[in-house]
Amino acid sequence: MEIQTIQLIVNGIAVGSIIALAAVGLTLTYGILRLSNFAHGDFLTLGAYLTFFVNTFGVNIWLSMIVAVVGTVGAMLLSEKLLWSRMRSIRANSTTLIIISIGLALFLRNGIILIWGGRNQNYNLPITPALDIFGVKVPQNQLLVLALAVLSIGALHYLLQNTKIGKAMRAVADDLDLAKVSGIDVEQVIFWTWLIAGTVTSLGGSMYGLITAVRPNMGWFLILPLFASVILGGIGNPYGAIAAAFIIGIVQEVSTPLLGSQYKQGVALLIMILVLLIRPKGLFKGTM
Repeated sequence: MEIQTIQLIVNGIAVGSIIALAAVGLTLTYGILRLSNFAHGDFLTLGAYLTFFVNTFGVNIWLSMIVAVVGTVGAMLLSEKLLWSRMRSIRANSTTLIIISIGLALFLRNGIILIWGGRNQNYNLPITPALDIFGVKVPQNQLLVLALAVLSIGALHYLLQNTKIGKAMRAVADDLDLAKVSGIDVEQVIFWTWLIAGTVTSLGGSMYGLITAVRPNMGWFLILPLFASVILGGIGNPYGAIAAAFIIGIVQEVSTPLLGSQYKQGVALLIMILVLLIRPKGLFKGTM
């Protein structure tokens, strides 16, 4: 295998780990809340900008990420309070929810431009040389991104499989009415859904800022790969979304020499269409 191809695969793994984190948040909100949230990418952008903002005061980048998580989760919970809970109470249809989420996305994006401007920003970090591993240049930030993604996914797995709230979330995702009859506190599940979604999405945005510039439309350009990962992995299945995200991330990067970087999103869409033609429900079962 050529060095260039290996290099692209390494880059794809780094991008895939970011898509995986954000896709987990997106698939959880759909699986549990039945919400196709087109503002999800802009919450990712918010996480990156909050990290940048805190970091500009000389705060350690990891502590900046934690503060950004708190801010992003808070913004998501606020949107739940002002928008989504009211929409559920009046049983708004899916089309209405999609339109509202697009409006929320535009509000977030333009709010970010209003506060931080439209030009690219970068974290205040020292320049570190890339590691040379058998001729493949691997930036240290990419290794950090992958390590943080693995830790986050491991923590999410433990929470979903071994905690009371994780089991409750899986029950609500399987059958909301049955979960209510069984005595599960659905409001608590909704709170935890936004908490987890906000955490992994903010971390995804912060990590994306480590390997590229922080810019207002960064989340918008990731929204198609995010939805492709969710659909490809089986809607509502976080593990499927993670696997699909790595597939899409790697294939997007490997296709760059042949098609050019401007067609990356098209590649994600093409992969999704081809797989769904064979497996209409995605690669994996669409539940937790």
